[in-house]
Amino acid sequence: MRAVVADSRKLVAVRNLFRMREDVGEVSTSLHHPVTDSSRSKPVPYDSFEWQQEPPPSNGVPRSAWNRTHKRLSRWHRPYTLALVFLDLLSVLLASYLAATYLEKSKSGFDNRSLLFLHGQELFSFFAYIVLPLGWLILLWANGTYDRRYLGLGSEEFKRIVRTSVTVVAAVSLLAFATKTGLSRGTVAMVSASAAFFLLTDRVLARQVLHLARRRFGHGAHRMVLVGTLPEALEVYTAVTRSPAAGLIPVAIHLTDGYAAARGIETPVPVYATRDLLSLVREVGADTIAVCGSASAEPGELRRLAWQLEGTGVDLVVAPQLTDIAGPRVHIRPIEGLPLLHVEEPTLSGPGWLAKNLLDRVAAGLGLLFLSPFLLLIALGIKISDPGPVFFRQPRVGHEGRTFRVWKFRTMYVDAEERKATLEELNESDGMMFKMKVDPRIFAFGQKLRATSMDELPQLINVLKGEMSLVGPRPLPADDGDYLGDVRRRLLVRPGMTGLWQVSGRSDLSWDEAVRLDLYYVDNWSLTYDLGILWRTIWVVLKRKGAY
Repeated sequence: MRAVVADSRKLVAVRNLFRMREDVGEVSTSLHHPVTDSSRSKPVPYDSFEWQQEPPPSNGVPRSAWNRTHKRLSRWHRPYTLALVFLDLLSVLLASYLAATYLEKSKSGFDNRSLLFLHGQELFSFFAYIVLPLGWLILLWANGTYDRRYLGLGSEEFKRIVRTSVTVVAAVSLLAFATKTGLSRGTVAMVSASAAFFLLTDRVLARQVLHLARRRFGHGAHRMVLVGTLPEALEVYTAVTRSPAAGLIPVAIHLTDGYAAARGIETPVPVYATRDLLSLVREVGADTIAVCGSASAEPGELRRLAWQLEGTGVDLVVAPQLTDIAGPRVHIRPIEGLPLLHVEEPTLSGPGWLAKNLLDRVAAGLGLLFLSPFLLLIALGIKISDPGPVFFRQPRVGHEGRTFRVWKFRTMYVDAEERKATLEELNESDGMMFKMKVDPRIFAFGQKLRATSMDELPQLINVLKGEMSLVGPRPLPADDGDYLGDVRRRLLVRPGMTGLWQVSGRSDLSWDEAVRLDLYYVDNWSLTYDLGILWRTIWVVLKRKGAY
């Protein structure tokens, strides 16, 4: 009898997890700010969740995923994955077709071969259009390219496709060696390279469609209830709403420290306290619970919440107080049942850093060589627009605080520096740099150069000399501050012609946001990240976003 009573008490404790002891009641929705509420500004899509009755208490996970009484509420990844499988199959079939059509020796090794009732041409078609595509799909699945954790965001999905391509080449080569089949090496290279290119392309296009659906219509998104103290929840809210393409929509905040902590404070989403968490999730139509910061600090509390969510179809995520650290630097090291987050130091040396330096010098040299006629035309346009020097050279702070003179095409009148003192009160920037959307010191041709970022092209000279890099934090004027505190961390790497700041909004960003992006780049640098920023720079320049 005592055991039954004890079990009943444990069950009550689990079901009342995160309930507050004080009898305050639900927080009034008058705290809710209707202007900034992303959950109410648009119709709520019903493709990512469903209303369910109160589920029975869970005694453990089901033996089979097919026997779940309550399916996962967030289901956007299912049709998306099916579309990816179809596109991937078409990509591999197209690669096989191109190789068979345009390579004369594509069928070598199959002429004198037979398998059951298949001979020569038929055997080649069987392997090229059935075995190879199915093998690709199986290896893509085995490498986790259809895992919903990697779909739609980040570079992990693309890395796994490249890894699959290498595996396919190795498997085909091993089979050809084992069966003594004289395959054409050109055919293997063309099929593998073109298939990888088509796979990456269809993933990029599918991701763009998904991002568009998330931004415009709210489809394919996760509706989240944030659990924690108000400052922790608001910090997570700011982080996840910064990128609508991520598909994370906070719809409510559940306070763990009581209503008094949020009294009189306006919040972007409704705030609740003393509510049963699962009942609140069903009420607001959420499919994910995000535990923020110290809400999971009490031993065993997070584990009991995970038990409570078993069989409900609700996802559980943990947002630790560790911000602006990219995934490759974070590893989970479970020790005696305790998952420890191991954060590695930034990699600012080694082979990758050497490759970055080599890429900078080679690209800068080739760029100056091929762009020299175009640069001469720009110089002529500046001379015609305003007599004076073609270049504007200003002291900037570079790597480890060293000062250098940056090369730029002059876009302002010769007396621009003297006129700056009269315009200080019109400065639209909240940081170290002086910015005006309509600056009277800029002549007409210079405005066009700024809008297209062509005035930055002479900085290839600085890159060639090793004073700057193609990608990095923007070099700031040497006389605008002493670069103390967090800002000084920008000087750990060479400044760049473009950077995360530029591809994320340029002059439209606040100073604090620009510094945060620069520090994020310094802490999470990689050669792949640099290439991604260079690719994004092309589209930002074409759109002329934030350039003035």
